[in-house]
Amino acid sequence: MTDRDAEAGGGVPRRRFGFALAVASVTAMMAGASAPSPFYPVLAESIGFSPLVTTSVFAVYALALLATLLTAGSLSDHVGRRPVASSGLVLLAASVFVFWHAGSVPVLILARVLQGVASGLLLSAVSAAITDLESPRRPGSAAVWNAVAPMLGLGIGALAAGLALDGSHDAMAVVFAPLVVVYLVLAALTRFVPETAPRAPGALRSLGFRLTVPAEMRAEFARGVPAIFAGWATGGLFLSLGASIVHAELGGAAHVWQGLAVGVLAGSGAVAAFLLRRRSPRAIAVFGTAALAVGTACSLGALAAGSLPAYLAAVAVTGSGFGTAFFGVVSSLAPHIPASQRADVFAVVFLVSYLAFGVPTVVAGLLVEFAGLAPVAFGYGAVVIVFAGAACVVRVLQR
Repeated sequence: MTDRDAEAGGGVPRRRFGFALAVASVTAMMAGASAPSPFYPVLAESIGFSPLVTTSVFAVYALALLATLLTAGSLSDHVGRRPVASSGLVLLAASVFVFWHAGSVPVLILARVLQGVASGLLLSAVSAAITDLESPRRPGSAAVWNAVAPMLGLGIGALAAGLALDGSHDAMAVVFAPLVVVYLVLAALTRFVPETAPRAPGALRSLGFRLTVPAEMRAEFARGVPAIFAGWATGGLFLSLGASIVHAELGGAAHVWQGLAVGVLAGSGAVAAFLLRRRSPRAIAVFGTAALAVGTACSLGALAAGSLPAYLAAVAVTGSGFGTAFFGVVSSLAPHIPASQRADVFAVVFLVSYLAFGVPTVVAGLLVEFAGLAPVAFGYGAVVIVFAGAACVVRVLQR
């Protein structure tokens, strides 16, 4: 079924419902990605594992997601958005259920691998669906929500987990049982939205390792890579070691403070992306990369001073860059993606994102064993500042 057929068959209400459901799916998926973060220090004590294991448990999610994007990232361009999205949501429910009942490191890793595979299926299919179902009356709204929804989800998941850990005797059930239900309900609702991707031959051939960006978009995509890397590497650090930094280096003993660090990062990113939605992609990217560099530098200063309030204030600045740097890149690319290659291109965008999300955190976890948490945080921040600064210069010089 083509976009025009969907419009005729389903009408505007069904397309609006489909758009909202796709946004809700991305938000819920990212809430499930960040919800485990405040639990890592608790699980490390109860099960017994090191910071290297913490970052490894986090990183296998990103690596499984990458492998799925590389093999099945364009699958929805061939079999349709709905079957891929619904399958991903059901698998996501299973992964969260396994994490909820995990009592050992191997089971935690299994849960995160399942979650990574599910998220890889969802990301390219649902991000493409958001673009497919964008209202002609609101051009650019797809790019806004493709940037805002992940930030909202990350913030909601981490903050809810922190609150549950402080206020409930069974925080795992309070957080993960509702997520299981939400994912299954979203999967069931996908059958009521219009299918926007016509079936095309080559589904089996598409299940191979490949990277595809149309030739006319490659220069613009290459300009966006440093911004994507700086932003998502920052997110990876906060989601893997952020709770430990707040607890061990800044004295934030309450779990809500540990969840709040991620919540502030992602929440300020969502707010900034929404407020800047009417600016040009270049202006958004310049602001985002500059804020990312300045905010990271300020957070390192607050860390050196041992001030939790100053650290959270700096994280708000960093987060505004985290959200808008990625938004600027997506906004510059989205209008030029051929309809038949949307899932493919979004797969490559998220491939770069999750390489930055996962690989540096494993390196950081390894280094923590030898150098300690604070020195690694400073070194990691310095790398982010370099990449964000380079991305800012590239955009400023762009004509």
